[in-house]
Amino acid sequence: MIRITFFFLLLSASRFLFAQSTSIDQQKEPKITIEHPTYDFGEILQGDKVEHTFKFTNTGSAPLVITNVQVTCGCTTPKGWPRDPIEVGEKVELTIAFNSAGKMGRQNKVVTIVSNAPGANTITFSATVLEKTIAKN
Repeated sequence: MIRITFFFLLLSASRFLFAQSTSIDQQKEPKITIEHPTYDFGEILQGDKVEHTFKFTNTGSAPLVITNVQVTCGCTTPKGWPRDPIEVGEKVELTIAFNSAGKMGRQNKVVTIVSNAPGANTITFSATVLEKTIAKN
């Protein structure tokens, strides 16, 4: 009987210790802090190719790993996103290129940074695409 009681006490204590270590591990997370998460290119002509560099920092407590950068259409291309882990406090850049060929009017695009950081991490940009007029001689 004493052995059974001791076994259950030991089992309960180990569950308590394991639960504490799990909660401590959960507190160590990376966090993306984007300096300016939105950008407006203003008015551009149809067919123009423009780029903007977004800067962000890992303000969490664990290394940040970006596994993908998702765009909403083929007109948007992510460039230069870091493939190596981003250490705590490290600042990095992500360049987004936008090709306005075939676009017209107001364009609002969302780019999603897929990583080990919790929550949705998105950046957005916009532009007003004007018709390109052909000058006649």
